[in-house]
Amino acid sequence: MLKRLICVAGSPSSSDDPPAHSAPLLSPSDRAELAGEFPGVELPDGEIDAPCPPGGERRAVVDARAFRASTLDLWALDTALHALDARGDFDLLIEGVEREGAAQVAFEVLTRCQRFIRRRNVASTTAVFARLLARHRALHDLDRPLVRADHDHAIDVWQWMLRLDPGAGLAAQAAALFHDVERLASEALVRVEHRAPDYQAFKDEHARRGAALARAALDGLGLSPGDLDRIGALVGAHERPGDDAELALLNDADALSFFSLNSAGFLDYYGPEHTRAKVAYTLRRLRPAARARLPRIRCRPEVAAMILGEIDERKRAGAPAPAVAQT
Repeated sequence: MLKRLICVAGSPSSSDDPPAHSAPLLSPSDRAELAGEFPGVELPDGEIDAPCPPGGERRAVVDARAFRASTLDLWALDTALHALDARGDFDLLIEGVEREGAAQVAFEVLTRCQRFIRRRNVASTTAVFARLLARHRALHDLDRPLVRADHDHAIDVWQWMLRLDPGAGLAAQAAALFHDVERLASEALVRVEHRAPDYQAFKDEHARRGAALARAALDGLGLSPGDLDRIGALVGAHERPGDDAELALLNDADALSFFSLNSAGFLDYYGPEHTRAKVAYTLRRLRPAARARLPRIRCRPEVAAMILGEIDERKRAGAPAPAVAQT
């Protein structure tokens, strides 16, 4: 589990650009905001020589310059993070941080890595929820790359939900975890959504089938009939925003996870044409408060340009424009 974030100016391995210890890179207000957004993550003042957890060096390193330039190998980072997470608690070191913009890069990197924080609330610290998490994990063969991606996305949506609403209930959190369970049956080996003649109809059918699969997977875990019904209803409707507060919350979390975690890989897998359509579709799912989160999400330049293009289209059409992603 990610327990500590360390930001340093310069690279600890470079004599040309040594770490700066003269003053903290993050101001007290920056720390307070980060602590509120990512509870449980310690924020020391860049003590690069701080002791690691017992068992040796457990630290992932992110080059801030490469991350912000979108040249960092995200697949390699994820592989390293998963390996560290399997061993226990670990640190995340961001090196090459500039004092101006330090909080921004800390937000961006922690957002990209938030599934390793695994924050919970009262509703998700019960024995029932522990069984639910175990069932969710058991369904996913993580040796399959697309299944691993779906598992990561599910955990990330769950974490986004708790960031957006720290008081989210059991049913909403369960729906966040199981909302895409249907892909385990239809797209575990290859994605096919780009072949659908009617994308919305394809997504609606995905949600409908997912509701039945989620209910079947959760049966026997001790959930109440009311919770099972509610989870099924949320999963079954999650591809269409609505007035229901929990459904809107699920849409917001799912959409933000696409931009923060999935959009780079989506572009690589599907190419620009389908990604452009996906960006437009996903922006439409976001409520204004959730769209306001986009400036603290690091997107690939191509995806950021697609977001800006959709904003321009909305302006020309007279529709409200979403917030702009960082470039």
